[in-house]
Amino acid sequence: MDILIASNKHIKYANIISKNIESSAKARDTGIALRTPEYIVKKIENQNAIICLDGEKFVGFCYIEIWGHGKYVAHSGLIVSPKYRGLGLAKKIKTKTFIHSKKKYPNAKIFGITTGLAVMKINYSLGYKPVPFSELTDDPEFWNGCKTCKNYDVLTRTNRKMCLCTGMIHDPKEK
Repeated sequence: MDILIASNKHIKYANIISKNIESSAKARDTGIALRTPEYIVKKIENQNAIICLDGEKFVGFCYIEIWGHGKYVAHSGLIVSPKYRGLGLAKKIKTKTFIHSKKKYPNAKIFGITTGLAVMKINYSLGYKPVPFSELTDDPEFWNGCKTCKNYDVLTRTNRKMCLCTGMIHDPKEK
């Protein structure tokens, strides 16, 4: 199993990554923002993605978003192919994404929003703390990314103050 910073040679996996994110959202009936293959390609081209492969077979993925002119970095789209779940790969992919983010954006606060307990536990193990949404980026483009989530109406009804997701943040200035 290889967990790598995605590069142009991994663009061929964009469709399967997009389909895995969508099928996971449907199967778990949770709020996951959907991403097009074109969107995923941009993350790969900018070396803002981590991919896990078993030989040439797609296993998992996570990507990095930059917000607030580099003040914030978000990890999104964490996915592990169903056949490979339960092996600790999500934590390994997320950890690689975290390390890559800290190297590439050393002063940025790293955050994420999730409804998944497993992701919350991984984030906590990496030093994230739960915070209200007011502590996250106020960049409207980030919140627009939630539009494809089935719970988006909750977010809009509360003026982005709360949703079913939990916001978590890692501040590099806090030890």
